[in-house]
Amino acid sequence: MDKAKMQEEIMEVLEEVNDPELNIDIVNLGLVYGVDIDDDGNVKVTMTLTAIGCPLAGMINGLVKDAVSKVEGVKEVEVDIVWNPPWDKSRMSRYAKIALGIPD
Repeated sequence: MDKAKMQEEIMEVLEEVNDPELNIDIVNLGLVYGVDIDDDGNVKVTMTLTAIGCPLAGMINGLVKDAVSKVEGVKEVEVDIVWNPPWDKSRMSRYAKIALGIPD
């Protein structure tokens, strides 16, 4: 298993997971902090949400698990929602800022 290739594929599928409120993908929003893959193909996605108490947290968690589990070689998927460091608009890509009308 080539972990670098697998990580790249995981990030690509995560770009297809949109935040349901903002309709921008979670990668360009800067919500994904890291992807760790162990030798058995178990994946841990460390990410945050735009706000503590987000009512769609469970939905986003499920979307992430479903997307990552489709990548070849992935066995189990864990989504770790963290609040530190806190998310802010500076984590967004230029694309996300343009799409949401936020000045760079």
